[in-house]
Amino acid sequence: MAESTAICAFAFVIFAILANFSVHKVEEGHVAVYFRGGALLSQTSGPGFHMMIPIITSYRTVQVTLQTDEVKNVPCGTSGGVMIYFDRIEVVNHLHPESVFDIVRNFTADYDKTLIFNKVHHELNQFCSMHSLHEVYIDLFDQIDENLKGSLQRDLNEMAPGLMIQAVRVTKPKIPETIRKNYELMEGEKTKLLISVEHQKVVEKDAETERKKALIEAEKVSQVAKIQFDQKIMEKESIQRMSEIEDTIHLAKKRSQTDAEFYQIQRQAEANSLLLTPEYLELKRTEAIASNAKLYYGPNIPTFFWNLDQHHHDDGAPSTAQKSKKSDVTK
Repeated sequence: MAESTAICAFAFVIFAILANFSVHKVEEGHVAVYFRGGALLSQTSGPGFHMMIPIITSYRTVQVTLQTDEVKNVPCGTSGGVMIYFDRIEVVNHLHPESVFDIVRNFTADYDKTLIFNKVHHELNQFCSMHSLHEVYIDLFDQIDENLKGSLQRDLNEMAPGLMIQAVRVTKPKIPETIRKNYELMEGEKTKLLISVEHQKVVEKDAETERKKALIEAEKVSQVAKIQFDQKIMEKESIQRMSEIEDTIHLAKKRSQTDAEFYQIQRQAEANSLLLTPEYLELKRTEAIASNAKLYYGPNIPTFFWNLDQHHHDDGAPSTAQKSKKSDVTK
């Protein structure tokens, strides 16, 4: 009885050990691949708990979410023979779950060493060997990450479809100390030059501003003077127009008065021509003689009056003899 109990306990322990080694957990964002006797099995597992044959079967997990591989201390020789070092290069990549089996089969579970780390060394050395130190360190440094990303992705599209490079970040390389100091001095001089150029721009801008202000002020003065001049001209034109209007009114008034006087004289003349008939004139002459207070004596008075009347009818004026007769009669 005791022996059977011990055997059962031993069997339970063996089963627990086997169960412990056969059950495994795959984390979220990973895919498990299995090996048996060193051979890759076609089976893959997603996140969760899974069973496998213990001891003879092993597994590796492969990350299928975004991951960042850091390549450190990459040596690089420029075209001028200067050796520089890139402290750290970060490669952000993403592996599709469907491509895990093929990539692990072709490049093992440590595929990033072959496809990323080694390729980064190769591409950087090619880039540096075609450019000078000044180009790598200053002129073309902002293009290294994009060039490296493009080169890596082109090779991965042929060798490992499903592995995508999202971004590449390259740190400033280390260069020899003496050269670095020279670059620092050069950057200092460039900074001074930039400061001088910017100061010159500020001075030119201030001068341009003052010039524009002067032009605006002069234009304002000119416009004010023009407005004042136009106002004076308008005042003069208004005065001239008013004078012309007054002259026109005065002329019209004088013309009206003249026309009225002419019309009055004309009508008076017409009335006189109708009124001064011979009979009317004779009546007026008779009335004038009758109203005369003087007395005339002599025998020739009738003759005097008749001769005077006849003379008036004949010549319109008395003769010298008649005047002498009139004097005699008066005497």
